[in-house]
Order: sequence, then C-alpha cells, then structure tokens
Amino acid sequence: QVQLVESGGGLVQPGGSLRLSCSASGPIHSVQNMDWYRQAPGKERELVALITNTAMTKYHDSVKGRFTISRDNVKNTVWLQMNSLKPNDTAVYSCHVHTFYGMDYWGKGTPVSVSS
Repeated sequence: QVQLVESGGGLVQPGGSLRLSCSASGPIHSVQNMDWYRQAPGKERELVALITNTAMTKYHDSVKGRFTISRDNVKNTVWLQMNSLKPNDTAVYSCHVHTFYGMDYWGKGTPVSVSS
C-alpha cells in the first residue's frame, strides 16, 4: 500500500520560513509529477507548486520567488521550501503524486499557520 507522509508544518510569524517534506513509501513506481496543494478555510484547494520527473517546475503566481519545490527521484521524496511567509499562506498543505501509469496518491496534509 502506497503512503505519502508529510512533515514540517507549523506556526510561523510573517516573514518566516518553513520547509515541508513528503515521502512516498510502498510499491510506487514510475513517478511523473510530485506536487503540493493547499486549502485554506472556506476556500478551494489550489496547486501551489509542481515538479516533473525531469525537474521542470511550475508555481502558483502568489508564491513565485518565495517558494521552491525540489525532489529526490530515488527516495520518492519532495520538499517545499517556503520563505517570506504571509498570513495568506495559511492553509493545510497536501502532497500529491502522479505516476506514468495514471495512479494518483495523496497525503493527509500538514497545517501551516502564519500569524504574529
């Protein structure tokens, strides 16, 4: 059974930084895209950052220049470095993996709260 486990969320002051981590375990093969979504209270889930198996990246406009996504293809791990955090970044951040076989896996999410 494939599991995605996220870590690194928490409470941080505006302007601070957090680094999220997501590791995939179990029989997962041929990972294509790894990405981070977030959902704030009362809002729809949105794609924050995506990284392909060839290291191409895509970011939501609101996080460009502040967030950096990276991955380890051998360990099936993806990170999200979040700098200059703003209160609007407060949300539950979830890891998602899509494979070349068309399989999709989701983590349970890790909460991020940006507040003074």
